[in-house]
Amino acid sequence: MSGTTTTTTKTTPKAILFTDWDGTVTLQDSNDYLTDHLGFGYDKRKVINDAMLIEERSFRDGFDEMLKSIPANGVSFQKCIEELLIHIQLDPGFKETYEWCFQNDIPVYVISSGMKPIIEVLLKNLVGEEAMKHITIVSNDVEINGDDWNIVYKDETPFGHDKAISIDECLSNYDMTTSKPLLFYCGDGVSDLSAAKSCDLLFARRGKDLVKFCSAQGIHYTQFDSFKDILSDMKSILSGEKKLEDCFEE
Repeated sequence: MSGTTTTTTKTTPKAILFTDWDGTVTLQDSNDYLTDHLGFGYDKRKVINDAMLIEERSFRDGFDEMLKSIPANGVSFQKCIEELLIHIQLDPGFKETYEWCFQNDIPVYVISSGMKPIIEVLLKNLVGEEAMKHITIVSNDVEINGDDWNIVYKDETPFGHDKAISIDECLSNYDMTTSKPLLFYCGDGVSDLSAAKSCDLLFARRGKDLVKFCSAQGIHYTQFDSFKDILSDMKSILSGEKKLEDCFEE
């Protein structure tokens, strides 16, 4: 199973950026893409996704059904990676945001319900080898047996990977007895529901399912169209030009 790989540090950063991967750092959700094009298709996935959003089905249960439809069609894990390398694109502002965070000693964590080998391949391809050294990935994993494969969940929760728990685990690596960093989280969908209340400012991709959930639950958030918006708000908040509440949407 995947887990945090950071080491304890005495230095508490001024901020930490946590982000979902699929549909957040990338413009397309790789798991949705695989299900729609190599699994049982968009229509069935949409029905399951809607049930997860209103909590009629757990994320883990619905996600598992989606992913199992891919190897059931005889599609190997290697074929999935080859397809994703062709079709998945990076958010145009992410690389600049990551580089600014690195230059300003702001840790970046990818907290994902996806599978670590896919995230690693895409991160290296889309952002570069150097980013692999400075971005910590906390995610699910995969078990491969020939052409058959299945997801290996990080935990036993209904999410399969409870992102709020992972955020707490990441924070335990820092000594926060004297100061606490500002926590930013970026997401777009159902898998981000558990993390929505674990940050000081939630960035939700405009028009996606996370916005609907936060509006219904009364959770403060700000919408973004690209990481350029996120970077702008982070700079303004950390410089004191803006307060957190200035970014909250009604």
